[in-house]
Amino acid sequence: MPTFDLPRSKEQRSLFGEILDWMLAPLLLLWPMSVLLTWLVAQNIANRPFDSRLDETARALAQQITVQAGPDGRAQARFTLSAGAGELLSADQTDEVYYQVLGLRGELLSGDAALPVPVDLEPDQPGTVQFRDDAIDGTPVRVAYLWVRRKGEASAADAGVAPPGPVVQVAETLGKRQHLATEIIKGVILPQFVILPLAVLLVWFALSRGLAPLNALQRRIRGRESHDLSPIDEREVPEEVSPLVRAINDLLARLDKSMSAQKHFLADAAHQLKTPLAGLRTQAELAQRDIDAGRGDPRELRKSLQQIARSSQNAAHMVNQLLAMARAEDTGHSARPQRVDLAALATETVQDFVPRALAKRIDLGYEGPDTGVAPGARPELRVEGHPLLLRELIRNLVDNALQYTPAGGTVTVRVMDDPFGQVVVLQVEDSGPGIPHAEREQVFQPFYRTLGTNVDGSGLGLAIVREIATQHDAQVTLEDANLRHRPGLSEQAGAAFGPGARFTLRFPARVAPDAPAALQRPAPATTTAERQLAT
Repeated sequence: MPTFDLPRSKEQRSLFGEILDWMLAPLLLLWPMSVLLTWLVAQNIANRPFDSRLDETARALAQQITVQAGPDGRAQARFTLSAGAGELLSADQTDEVYYQVLGLRGELLSGDAALPVPVDLEPDQPGTVQFRDDAIDGTPVRVAYLWVRRKGEASAADAGVAPPGPVVQVAETLGKRQHLATEIIKGVILPQFVILPLAVLLVWFALSRGLAPLNALQRRIRGRESHDLSPIDEREVPEEVSPLVRAINDLLARLDKSMSAQKHFLADAAHQLKTPLAGLRTQAELAQRDIDAGRGDPRELRKSLQQIARSSQNAAHMVNQLLAMARAEDTGHSARPQRVDLAALATETVQDFVPRALAKRIDLGYEGPDTGVAPGARPELRVEGHPLLLRELIRNLVDNALQYTPAGGTVTVRVMDDPFGQVVVLQVEDSGPGIPHAEREQVFQPFYRTLGTNVDGSGLGLAIVREIATQHDAQVTLEDANLRHRPGLSEQAGAAFGPGARFTLRFPARVAPDAPAALQRPAPATTTAERQLAT
């Protein structure tokens, strides 16, 4: 049995969780950085007092160095460890303290030979204590060192010799420093282990309180009745949520208007369908009554059957118009818009109405590009839209014109292009009684029929035209046709010409990609040929 993979819905995101993540993620990222910075600062703070002590010890040892002239006349350094300096070296009970005194030529005068000699010694800075981190037998130590220049006796000075001064180094293990740094870190970091969870809890509580108005708004909306489309009070929501509430109110207003229009439309549709259905039922009952009474007059039965057929035809026409109206109002039409040759569509629609025009002795004609020639030899008057809906639009215009045009009149369907190539114009004009100025806007409303006419219609045709035109960004205008009198037509029909009605629709033009270059740029108005499809 084949299996079908259902499309997975996108995972729903939580506003509360997203805000919480964006607040806590930086906090959790900054906390390790804070620990690192605290450790570095603690190391610096812990070094200061002990570095100061090493500085004093190194300077005290430097005071014990003297420079004298040797037997060979060369300057020699001598070092004597005094009792006070020895106490400084042995006063520490926690760390090991090392010292080293080097002579003028790098020879060891006193101290520990294992203490490394500084490689970055700068002899041009005498008397300045410098610090570095080093190691003795793998044990890390903190070292203070300085270069000592002392004025020797007169014999050394007279010799004109200026050798480098002695070097004094004092080193100390890091036990006390690490202990102090650890205590500092504990004093700073440990409270954060209490503050951080508390901060998270406070953020959680603040978000819960901050989103409480949204929860209250949700409860108010859920508590509404299905028919309650009244606007939501914006004053009861936070300022940041007001745009959302206004958008919802706008949607509710449009939904209320749409539902009211649908209710009105359904009521009118039920009322309009009731008349042909009632006539159908009445004629059927009359025919049944005559048959039951034994009065089976064929002429009466034929008359009843004709009435039944006419009523059923009217009902079917009404249903088809309702379906067309529903398709026209469906803005999410399933078919994708495509380029439509409006001239070819108009020609096909006019051909469908030729038998009806002949039956009513109406001159039905078409004016526009000749659709019988090769496509490349005629201008492609194309629009972007749905062929089914555009065909329905033309059918309703032609059907409306044929209904209101008396016998012997004329109906013309015309397709022409704009001289500047911006629009494609569709016109349907007739020689009927016309439409008064006061009713020209109302005729586009559903179920409205012009007063003073005895035409059976659904009143939906022009409403469908307006809806389809709106979906195709087309402009609809209605005016008197003012057709000139054509000799012989009205006399044969026995009816005078009326002012007529001309419906003009202007669609945005879409030039076909494969059209000649002359058609893809604005061109002067072209002469259109008239082709009579029915006379």
